[in-house]
Amino acid sequence: MIARQKTQVSQVEKLAWLRLARAENVGPVTFYRLIEAYGSATRALEAVPALASRGGRKKPLTIPPPQAAEKELGALEKIGGMLVTAAEPEYPLALSSLEDAPPVLSVRGDVRLFARPSLSIVGARNASVNGRKFAESLARELGRRGQVIVSGLARGIDTAAHDGSLETGTVAVVAGGIDVVYPPENQKLYEQICERGLVVAASPFGLQPFAQSFPRRNRIVSGLSAGTVIVEATLKSGSLITARLAAEQGRDVYAVPGHPLDPRAEGPNHLIREGATLVRGADDILEFLNTFTAARQPPKQIEDSAPVIFRPRGSTPVREAGDSESPRMFDEAREAVLAALSPAPTPVDDLLVVTGLDVPLLQTVLLELEVAGSAQRLPGNRVALITSSEKTE
Repeated sequence: MIARQKTQVSQVEKLAWLRLARAENVGPVTFYRLIEAYGSATRALEAVPALASRGGRKKPLTIPPPQAAEKELGALEKIGGMLVTAAEPEYPLALSSLEDAPPVLSVRGDVRLFARPSLSIVGARNASVNGRKFAESLARELGRRGQVIVSGLARGIDTAAHDGSLETGTVAVVAGGIDVVYPPENQKLYEQICERGLVVAASPFGLQPFAQSFPRRNRIVSGLSAGTVIVEATLKSGSLITARLAAEQGRDVYAVPGHPLDPRAEGPNHLIREGATLVRGADDILEFLNTFTAARQPPKQIEDSAPVIFRPRGSTPVREAGDSESPRMFDEAREAVLAALSPAPTPVDDLLVVTGLDVPLLQTVLLELEVAGSAQRLPGNRVALITSSEKTE
């Protein structure tokens, strides 16, 4: 769990957050480690090239220049959107509890919806007429009873869920840039949600969605919600991935049963067999709903120019480059860590035991390897080696 103090971020630091979040080899978990180590995105940006070089990267790291960040922010504001960083009070509390929460979100619409209780409803794109009607009715009833409905703006069940909750509050998480409507036939619905609900994107402005975009979107959908409802889904569908992510995030999973002969019922029926709550209507959800109650960290009064600091509870800072230790010591530590890592995720605590390194030195080496593209930091305080075929030189 990451303790993050919430405060207003200066424009300069916000642009630095955007640049760091868009930098090559800087995923969300690595992003927060960099902020913890250097105190601000501005200082982390200055340190990243040297970290990558020491980690073995030969080509310069791709970091968006300030002009690119200004252009993206300007384009977002031009369409009436805004950028919300994980350091600001507007950022959704439920999502901020995740280790790999997107550092920056592009939003368009009523950002106050983030502060209300939320449930997600997802399901098959090729949904049946009855499935769509049920999803729309369920969303409408849950909305009337105080829940904001979150979904992914996809065809079928997602569209029905948004339609049913337009009047009471709906959040659409899109896979591409916030200005890219996918599927195109949902253009009108997208515009309605911008006016009466909230559209959210973690991808850069203008980016068309691609294969890896959808699991990331699904993780945000479930992360924004106290529970996820599955209405029609095959066993290999993205909706089942969303259900799995919700369970991993400690959120409730609900499923609407279907006819055994309908392939679209295989997913929900399987989830019910595995322990998901069976849903016949809104009462079945509200009866068992465990409201998400992660404690918000009280904002600290600091000057606008001061760095925004994120630090895990009980963590030890990384060892800064330029400390008195010899380069040879860092080289040997790097070799020890690389020898201990594999493509299978390894807990950092195990690395400490195997390598015998102290925490600051290990964290420094891991950051170097991460931004160099040799290792990947994963949720659950784990690290995986990136193979040569996957690595960016």
